[in-house]
Amino acid sequence: MFDPILERAREQVARGEPCALAIVVRYEAPISGKPGDKALILPDGTLHGWIGGGCTRPVVIREALRALRDGRPRLVRITPEAAEVEVEGIVAYSMTCYSGGTLDVYIEPLLPPPQLLVLGHSAVAQALVRLGHTLGYRVLVADPEASAEHFPEADQCEPSFALENLPLTPGTFVVVATQGEGDEEALQAALSHPFRYVALVASRRKAAHLRKLLSERGVSADRLAAVRAPAGLDLGARTPEEIALSILAEIVRERHQNPVPALTDEPPATEGLIEITLHIEGMSCAHCLHTVEKTLQALPGVIVHAVALGQARVAYDPGQVTLSALAEALNAQGYHLRTNTVAEP
Repeated sequence: MFDPILERAREQVARGEPCALAIVVRYEAPISGKPGDKALILPDGTLHGWIGGGCTRPVVIREALRALRDGRPRLVRITPEAAEVEVEGIVAYSMTCYSGGTLDVYIEPLLPPPQLLVLGHSAVAQALVRLGHTLGYRVLVADPEASAEHFPEADQCEPSFALENLPLTPGTFVVVATQGEGDEEALQAALSHPFRYVALVASRRKAAHLRKLLSERGVSADRLAAVRAPAGLDLGARTPEEIALSILAEIVRERHQNPVPALTDEPPATEGLIEITLHIEGMSCAHCLHTVEKTLQALPGVIVHAVALGQARVAYDPGQVTLSALAEALNAQGYHLRTNTVAEP
């Protein structure tokens, strides 16, 4: 049966863009969301679909964005008895709508396939491309002899070591498998980008020699030390296929132990800002949390750390915004700062 939400999710991931799928899996009346209801949450917080009303949506959006940041699914329970939920694996939120009811929502981050970049055209490079393709990776090849004819399983080939011509991300897994043909150029190209994983198919002795040469070229010691050589897990591999297997086994372990977040928001700098907890009257539900957070985030010079019922912890730049301006913005949405909060420090 055609499902527009699932189809939209498929299209989103096919474009290389992450999203999160939320599905209602359980409910206790009275509540509007029912099992099977689903929604897609995009990285900008936009929600498409239906998983319940105003008390449900902000919670689901918040947890969906967190799932995109840590790469892990979660089960969220929204219930009037949130304080009594002590089940491992369930993230509990208070149901603050007057209707009451309980809703369990499963949220899963949907991420583009992992990306593997292979530099070189050696037998190991060819085996890596074949096995990476079989495992569902998006496989890119960079080498002066790279072509669709030599690498039919590759998604994209670059006939040089000019990596800027490829759609790369810091989360791309990189393997230098030149094995004697362009080793220095290929490894230097790989280390000129902030990849989290760079492996070199070479002996320890050869790897040490290449590190020395690249150090003399100005490559930093930290980047050189991060190169994994010999590449792969120590499986006693001998053939190109076994070596490729050992490398991809290491990559699989790295993927699951240190997942790459789909959202990589850097914590904003707060140096020189005033930290304060705003005490806010008029908040009564999850919708209020969402509205207050969005209202404060829209103001120049304001960083929102956390929002809970009755309060918000923020940092603000007094050169760009005043507490009175914060109070006016919240008042326009129907919320009011307590008098002792509004006074300028």
